[in-house]
Amino acid sequence: MAVAVVVGGGFSGVVAARELVRTGWSVIMVDPQARPGRGVAYSTAARWHLLNSPVSAMSVDPDRPEDFLEWCRRRDAHTEGSDFVARGWYGDYLTEALRAVDEVAPGKLTVHRGTVSRIFEASHAGLTVLLTDGVVLTADAVVLAVGNPAPRHPIAAGDDVRRLSAYIQDPWQKDVLAGVGDGPVLLIGTGLTAVDVALSLAGREITAVSRHGLLPRAHAPSVRREVVPPAATSVAALLHWVRDQAAGTGDWRGVMDGLRPHWDVMWRRLPEHEQRRFLRHVARYWEVHRHRMAPQVAASVEARRSDGSFRVRAGEVCGLRPLPDGRIEAVIKGHGIETQAYAAVINCTGPGRLTERDPLVRSLVADGLAAPGPHELGLAVDEHGAVSGRGHRAPALFALGSARRGRLWETTAAPEIREQARALALHLLTMGIDRESADQTR
Repeated sequence: MAVAVVVGGGFSGVVAARELVRTGWSVIMVDPQARPGRGVAYSTAARWHLLNSPVSAMSVDPDRPEDFLEWCRRRDAHTEGSDFVARGWYGDYLTEALRAVDEVAPGKLTVHRGTVSRIFEASHAGLTVLLTDGVVLTADAVVLAVGNPAPRHPIAAGDDVRRLSAYIQDPWQKDVLAGVGDGPVLLIGTGLTAVDVALSLAGREITAVSRHGLLPRAHAPSVRREVVPPAATSVAALLHWVRDQAAGTGDWRGVMDGLRPHWDVMWRRLPEHEQRRFLRHVARYWEVHRHRMAPQVAASVEARRSDGSFRVRAGEVCGLRPLPDGRIEAVIKGHGIETQAYAAVINCTGPGRLTERDPLVRSLVADGLAAPGPHELGLAVDEHGAVSGRGHRAPALFALGSARRGRLWETTAAPEIREQARALALHLLTMGIDRESADQTR
């Protein structure tokens, strides 16, 4: 029986494992977490940490879009598809979905708690996977389901600042916010991560700074619009069309949601220089309209802004300096220059570049098995997600989800990733791997 190794146990890893097992593969999932399936985003225990998408969008099964809704109703019979439930619930759902794979196909899924450090081309047609604990796995295919990489350090955070406990480079590290001291707190970034951190630190005076000073918009009841996207080859033409559609319907959310199935075609239609223009000038505006806050979260944010405990401003943190008392002095450039001492500075800039921040991906690039993709947002992959290195393609090394970003634009949410996993599993059926031969080489 051919063996696939899935690297990562978050949403991408779960849907990859499900789809591979259903097409006859034996799967080894490697994940460092004690409870695979939860991932970083869904391991939080805070009840107010809600999903950023409604229940109806979050099924793991492309054939059963109401699977998560049915699961939620077993916990709360009043759950509706439009509800935004706790992320902890979703972590439990993914764990159960992974457990169900083994129940349906006993022995076909093995979960190994560990971290992959290197991947090598094997002497036969396949790959060798080395773990940090010394375990060596032989695979006929490897799927990189590594999720979003850790955030990069802001330019202003030098080594002297990074060593301080008052500087938090990754707010998603377990219990890291519990050590934040009393006093004003500075968040670098104003996206969904900053929103989560601001609400986690209730009772403190918080300032969030980003270049545009834009918070994510809120979800609201809307009807997805069936749209025929334009054959635009410039950012200007695309923006003009979107604005016309939103003005004509009075429902920009429905237009944005209607564009989702078409966005990657639209992205690839843009020439490279227009894609760069989009990234420089439009991407942040697109993100705040596309990746929205749950209504309850948006209401809490607005309440904190109204009472003055949460400020959002446009600017640039151009200097950070440690103070003798352990605080950090920040210099913020906006309409003027502002200098203030903060009890904590928290990096909320979002995921960094995969080829810089993920140690395994860095090793793959160094070994020539992988290369940065378009605009260095993800990896160089083909239409099936096969990873390309320096001048050649590694045998049966694939990427899923955010690792495909750059070739794709819409590749970080559940509906798109579960379809990628299904398509990848079907593609592997046609790759011509002789499973009897694969078995004989072991």
